[in-house]
Amino acid sequence: MKISSLKRRTSILLMVGGLVLSTSALASAHPDHDGAITDDGAHDTHQHGDNTGHLPATNENVDLVSKLRLKNVEPGKIADVGVFNDHAYLAAWGSETCKYNGVHVVDIKDPAAPKEVAFIQAKEGSYPGEGIQTLHIDTPAFNGDILVSNNEKCKDKTGVGGMNIYDVTNPGHPTPLAEGVGDFTVSGQGKKSANQIHSVFAWDAGDKAYAVIVDNDEGTDVDIMDITNPKKAKLIAEYDLDQRFPQILQSAPANLTEVFLHDMIVKEIGGKQVMLLSYWDAGYVQVDMSDPLNPVYIGDTDFANPDPQLAESTGKIEKPEGNGHQAEYTLDNDYVIGADEDFAPNGTEGHTDDDSTLFQVSQGSGTPQLQDGDTFSGDAVYVGQACTGDAAVPAAPTTTSGTQVAIVMRGVCTFTEKVASVEAAGGYEGVIVANREGSDGCSAFGMSVEGSIPSFSVDRRTGFGFFDKEGSYDNAACLAGATSAIPGVSLGDVGDLVSLRAFFDGWGYVHLYDNSAGKMAELDTYAIPEAMDPDKAQGFGDLSVHEVATSHERADLAYFSYYSGGFRVAKIVADELVETGRYIDEGGSNFWGVQVFEHDGVEYVAASDRDYGLYIFRYTGD
Repeated sequence: MKISSLKRRTSILLMVGGLVLSTSALASAHPDHDGAITDDGAHDTHQHGDNTGHLPATNENVDLVSKLRLKNVEPGKIADVGVFNDHAYLAAWGSETCKYNGVHVVDIKDPAAPKEVAFIQAKEGSYPGEGIQTLHIDTPAFNGDILVSNNEKCKDKTGVGGMNIYDVTNPGHPTPLAEGVGDFTVSGQGKKSANQIHSVFAWDAGDKAYAVIVDNDEGTDVDIMDITNPKKAKLIAEYDLDQRFPQILQSAPANLTEVFLHDMIVKEIGGKQVMLLSYWDAGYVQVDMSDPLNPVYIGDTDFANPDPQLAESTGKIEKPEGNGHQAEYTLDNDYVIGADEDFAPNGTEGHTDDDSTLFQVSQGSGTPQLQDGDTFSGDAVYVGQACTGDAAVPAAPTTTSGTQVAIVMRGVCTFTEKVASVEAAGGYEGVIVANREGSDGCSAFGMSVEGSIPSFSVDRRTGFGFFDKEGSYDNAACLAGATSAIPGVSLGDVGDLVSLRAFFDGWGYVHLYDNSAGKMAELDTYAIPEAMDPDKAQGFGDLSVHEVATSHERADLAYFSYYSGGFRVAKIVADELVETGRYIDEGGSNFWGVQVFEHDGVEYVAASDRDYGLYIFRYTGD
């Protein structure tokens, strides 16, 4: 869709502690679960499950060159993909079962016959996901090819954080150079293991080499590593860019408050090392990082309000969700293409009977969902943490409205255990989990959870408001604290009547921006039609875009991994994104990553299917 004009907005400074999920996300890309996610072991003979639950196979202007099922793959196992020197590197994610985590190395010298040649085992209890990248660096300390990857934890006691660096000059025999290096402090306090990181990107700057990592555990989430000597990689700077450059924030709409870094790239443009950062609720930000100790603001984007893609596709008028996830420059650097990931086609918001001010809500991932137009209400009943060993959740009392919702505090046990405790107590129509204190607490978050009654999550201040305690809430004290309970509220206390509504706002989609200094103008947006269809809000897989990779040969071409929407190709025509190619496999697709590479003068695209492994495509259109 074409956008003729955008409003500029005054910015405000917001303080956000740690990496949390968008308040508008149903179950964002990486929802919190306060513990391991269990696998029910359900498998069948179809590549991506049953014949229902996905979009039908399709193919236009895309040649499937080959596909390779990787070893030890199970549903949801494969994450990002990178390509360098005739080898593909695919992350084996560990958030599902915490087994066989690491990086698959695949020889693609013959794109039609890929062969797995090595597997780099992750540290016990850790796993990679985003940011699989291989590059050549030539510094006084090292000359060769390196692979960088991130570490997040699936086992708190044994897992490590930070980034890894491997020598892959001989890809069939990778050698560790550094593992688990990064920021070993939180709020100035030292710790044994480096902070978990969500992504990493490295670049060669001549005699120096650097990497930028996404710090999950602090508001200063842009961490710069000097990797000139990969064996002695060290943290040299860390930034909270929404504090350093407050102009990247939006004052409206009110839901764009969860500002954290998700992904980034660095590209040399005009002799400068330009970093393009993707911020969840602040959009896409350009910074001159030629001197990593002195970043200089270049430009950024705003999210148009109301959501332009939703309005054009459905006529619905709703706030934008934010969710700036990943972006790239076109070959000629004239455009920035941003991919907003959103696993929540239905937004949710609420109010109480004594305050009409709307608050944002996230729905739990594996509990009954409110769909477009659905409402939910109940009197708030405080039940504590609802973990084994805590005081038992009281049975739902008789209240004025006749329905009750359990207000549970985040912490200690899994969300699934909390919901089970409420279900066992009996009488509650649903569960709302309010956040705990801590540098990674306080604000809004998403939940991976299972249960038979609806579940929701809210920020800590909203939880206080359910019992008219919002006046005593102090965000700075919350970030510095370590408790879960709401002061002055006792088990079984009844608070306000809470009312929620769900509304369709679509899956994640693509933005096209004019690459310029200051506020970059949005020129167009693009979504697959199914992603804007309320009838496909459930039962067809995840219909969000995940990543974009721009052509190495053409300035007008971009490739997209669109999860269950498959592999997509779009051209830029008169400042608009026009789909010109697509591919969904028989039985469905589930693409996470996408990476362009060349072989014998032909451009190919490697894509990582979460449930299968590596696909290699060639675009055959104009």
